[in-house]
Amino acid sequence: MTLRLEMFRRRACDIMRPVPPLLRIGQPCRDVVEAMNRRRSTCALVIQADGGLAGIVTITDVTRRMAFQVAPDAPVDRVMAAPVHAINDDDYLYRALILMRRHGIHHMPVVTQAGRLAGLLDLYDAMAVMSEQLLDLVDTVGADDTPDGLRSVKHAQVGLAEDLFAIDVPAPEIQQLLTDVNRDIQRRAIQTCLDGMEVDGWGAPPVGFDVLVMGSGGRGESFLMPDQDNGFILDDYADAEHTRIDGFFIELAERYSRLLDAVGFPLCQGHVMATNPLWRKTLSQWLAQTTAWSGKRHFVAARLVGIVLDFRAVTGSRDLTRHLRAHVTECLGASRGFLRELYRASADNRTALGWFNWLILETAASPHRGKLNLKLNGVLPLVESVRLLALQAGVPETATLERIAGLVERGILDQDFREYLEEAFAHLTTLLLRQQIADTRAGRPSSHHIDPNALSARDNKRLVDALTQIEALRGKLRTEFTAEVF
Repeated sequence: MTLRLEMFRRRACDIMRPVPPLLRIGQPCRDVVEAMNRRRSTCALVIQADGGLAGIVTITDVTRRMAFQVAPDAPVDRVMAAPVHAINDDDYLYRALILMRRHGIHHMPVVTQAGRLAGLLDLYDAMAVMSEQLLDLVDTVGADDTPDGLRSVKHAQVGLAEDLFAIDVPAPEIQQLLTDVNRDIQRRAIQTCLDGMEVDGWGAPPVGFDVLVMGSGGRGESFLMPDQDNGFILDDYADAEHTRIDGFFIELAERYSRLLDAVGFPLCQGHVMATNPLWRKTLSQWLAQTTAWSGKRHFVAARLVGIVLDFRAVTGSRDLTRHLRAHVTECLGASRGFLRELYRASADNRTALGWFNWLILETAASPHRGKLNLKLNGVLPLVESVRLLALQAGVPETATLERIAGLVERGILDQDFREYLEEAFAHLTTLLLRQQIADTRAGRPSSHHIDPNALSARDNKRLVDALTQIEALRGKLRTEFTAEVF
């Protein structure tokens, strides 16, 4: 059976129906029946005076709880089901389907980030766009939000990647789906932490905030076992409130990092986490910090910018993230001197291609002797080179393939080179994902090292061709930023 991966990426808003009839608490049941009949709707929503959701009445409620059991003028809140499970319009459809199947719900309201009603999801509509195989995948990632449940989702990714390879889904698409699942886990983890803090007396967040993921997660290019690369952007607040407000987010960051670590996202060895105040700031502080970095000419600032360039929000309003993205693209991309510093910071990240196209293998006594680190000496040089050109050209996207497309649109790369680089990226990620699956199945720690001698002659040739194209791209950058031809 062919898997249509795009179905797994659909959002709730893609298939939702229009908002059903709305009634206020206290309206008589006869109004509910009349409204549903007039609109030919199988349900109606009951709202509070402030517009918030209070309950739902379905056709089943009409036949089982209303007909011949309550007077026509009885208030609707006597028969409505409450509380109401709702989902945001930009949440993944599979998440809605998980909730609907878990709770036996046939109708689910869809709301915007601001809490306004946007539409209605019907269970049968949702299931109609999912093949049997996709429904199996939904069940795979549909565990509950407990640490054990989230851990089971994380561990299921190995089988998920294996199944997708078996039906010839390209590796970059598998990476995107793994990233989507990871972001969903991170989104559920932050909500679990917020719920726990509410129970423990911390209350609600004192200001709005976005949770960022950086690195491969920000680019949509996750492999199987990424570590934590996260941060918080907070709404601005008065300096006098800093101790109180930052204290809340310190606690949240610590709970979040501990939970992610328990679930299967190891702590970042470089401390790129919201527990580090460098990555937990108000929007104004983020803007000032990135501006300051752009004015410096040393290795540390360049490395920090290399981390932050691939950020993306996993939860929050995302307005803060969009503001920061626009600033970073304009501010850092306009600094020619800093772009040269970024180039120098990445210049030593060479591919594993030596003289006469021989592959450079590790010689030190270690478990990886005779292998090559395909992430460090393959994927990373490609990602960094494309990112630098994209920043210079004002391309705002974070995904490597989208950045390449943006460079072609701006005339920086030609179409032939684009196809070569896309093929290189696809082949390297295929080899890496397959190696990680094999490592996990053999009970070994997942790694980025491959043994060229274990590859077929065809895969070896494609590997050399891929690294050759990446070296050609690095040569383009060398000429661009140093004026050196060789």
